[in-house]
Amino acid sequence: MTSSATTTTRAEYCVIACAEAWRDNGEVLASPMGTIPAIGARLAKRTFSPGLLLTDGEATLVGLDGTPEGWLPYRQHLAMVTGGRRHVMMGASQIDRFGNQNISCIGDWQQPSRQLLGVRGAPVNTLNNPTSYWVPKHSTRVFVDKVDMVSGVGYDSAAAAGPSATRYHRIPRVVTNLGILDFDTPDHSMRLAALHPGVSAAEVQEATGFALTVPADGPYTREPTPEELRLIREVIDPEGLREHEVRPS
Repeated sequence: MTSSATTTTRAEYCVIACAEAWRDNGEVLASPMGTIPAIGARLAKRTFSPGLLLTDGEATLVGLDGTPEGWLPYRQHLAMVTGGRRHVMMGASQIDRFGNQNISCIGDWQQPSRQLLGVRGAPVNTLNNPTSYWVPKHSTRVFVDKVDMVSGVGYDSAAAAGPSATRYHRIPRVVTNLGILDFDTPDHSMRLAALHPGVSAAEVQEATGFALTVPADGPYTREPTPEELRLIREVIDPEGLREHEVRPS
């Protein structure tokens, strides 16, 4: 951990972790859902992924400063989704060890204790284009052994459905306020890929409702460059909205 860790906030590490999800993606539609993912996508476009097409997560195309620049008709949006030319970073009310995501309901589907957003486009997203996740508060309520309902398709569910489901299925990363997780294991179960500075592996495991694969010498989320910090603080998010989504550690 370098000396800049004393000045970089947890929210800013989360921005860097989200931005890295779009590294080397080329000319794709970046669909960030959440404040920090949106800042991360705009940072990625300003620095190492200039080919990204930015949206507000819905149907509005936005510029580098986040202001509306155009409209993406639904039919064109779907064409990009089904053609794999999109990388969405969604939220998750629940997510399990194989990346199945739930945003539909809590409890039994026939009589749920809580109704959420609904399945929406999660199945199409996960089976057709890269889908990452953003969880601003890592806890056992979100990271569960088995989701109550599969909205976004995980690796085990895709494998059970067969080649038509696995062909384009990919979950590059899950970013939380504690670190970065991925599925780079033999059975595609969740792995702790990196810790945000100041967080321990034990802290992540305690906040997770299933056993994680934890590398012996896991890395930390990379440090932002001085220019990246300037862009985050002075250009992309001068109002400091990132600090409201992830409070200082």
